[in-house]
Amino acid sequence: MPTDAIPLLDQDVVGRVIAAALTRGGDFAEVFVEDKQSSSALLDDGRVEELSSGRDRGAGIRVVVGESTGFAHTSDLSELGLLEAARTAAAAARGAGAGGVAAALVPTAGTARTSAAIPPGEVAKARKVELLLAADGHARSTGGAITQVTARYADSHRRILVANSDGVLAGDDQVRTLFSVSCVASGDTGMQTGRESVGRTVGFELFDDHDVTELAGNAARRALSKLAARPAPSGERTVVIGPGGGGVMFHEACGHGLEADLVAKGASVFAGRMGEQVASSLVTLVDDGTMDGEWGGASIDDEGRPTRRNVLIQDGVLVDYMWDTLRARADGRAPSGNGRRQSYQHLPMVRMTNTYLVGGSSSPDEIVADTADGVYIAHLGGGQVNTATGDFVFGMTEAYLIEDGRITEPLREGNLIGNGPAVLAAIDAVGNDFAMGSPGTCGKDGQGVPVGDGVPTLRVASGLTIGGTAA
Repeated sequence: MPTDAIPLLDQDVVGRVIAAALTRGGDFAEVFVEDKQSSSALLDDGRVEELSSGRDRGAGIRVVVGESTGFAHTSDLSELGLLEAARTAAAAARGAGAGGVAAALVPTAGTARTSAAIPPGEVAKARKVELLLAADGHARSTGGAITQVTARYADSHRRILVANSDGVLAGDDQVRTLFSVSCVASGDTGMQTGRESVGRTVGFELFDDHDVTELAGNAARRALSKLAARPAPSGERTVVIGPGGGGVMFHEACGHGLEADLVAKGASVFAGRMGEQVASSLVTLVDDGTMDGEWGGASIDDEGRPTRRNVLIQDGVLVDYMWDTLRARADGRAPSGNGRRQSYQHLPMVRMTNTYLVGGSSSPDEIVADTADGVYIAHLGGGQVNTATGDFVFGMTEAYLIEDGRITEPLREGNLIGNGPAVLAAIDAVGNDFAMGSPGTCGKDGQGVPVGDGVPTLRVASGLTIGGTAA
């Protein structure tokens, strides 16, 4: 779909706003326009507790003068409102002297796309509630120990238009649909939880490929299995991470450290290491915003640059970082399509899209069989990382013992503690069963954006500590 199929603003108006933004000596000016509609439904304890919809529409204007950036946003998309925001941003950038000259805007053909075969906005709310009720009923049918079920449905339709003084004029049409189920099981060991979710950059056709009762069954199974689980061990262990569910570790433990803004600040353990061996030769790490339908995918980033498949670590060697427009300009290179923002009210920054470890050649069964003693982690939960040191901690939401080369007893939740570079170097097996994990929201400097991550089965021979409660 050509850019002019997203008529958020007239091209001539955009041109005049950019010119006004440059009048106080700006080196670079940008207009970001967004129109986002969303809806959600929440079912808790068998009752619909929330059924909402909303719309947010506005523009953010950025002006750059040397190292100084001015920014203003407005919900008034009239030309008068936009010009006022442009003057405010220009004043905040504290430029002086003659203004810069903007290049002619050139629409980027073919960037925008509609990713929904069935637009969620055209689906009756009653149909969405039916999905919640079906998930609730199936989860409760798995056993009387399931005492609480929470199911959530959400969708969004986001149209954006980006134009800047370099002549960029591009747009995108992004539809995302999400469904999640959380279950609580109660027993002699107290309450245990399980969760499952699916989210894609598609429309309501998501449910043609994903059965909500299957999602609910998986969430209930996880909760029930922990009732009879033993406490997680404590101390350093060999760890095998299953396909899909461990991708968040690479997102947090090394992905953020490969974002060019943190590298430039010296806040990354990977700063100054371009061309060095930073991981096992089995490790190839990629960030790819072009993955069709994945949660972090889009045609363009929030600076109007086409998304790309960016290889960050190749066979263990650091070969690139992720870049936004300003960091790329300062370094004399092309942007990588990683400039992202939460909304028109926020400045863009370097962010991941879909980050994953490329699959290897080993059989997953052989990886487990070759592990005499360790822990198998099927799913990791939330975590945090110190990008300057690479130290991280994650929650293990589904894990099992490995004994004599076999996956045996389930473990209660515990923590996984380690260091990103050390873990990368200690990967000694990578499976051929690559899978993307659950949809996520990445937080950075107060902003959240949708991201995806994935891994095949892999083994970390050393350097990971399980923070459990077993003696």
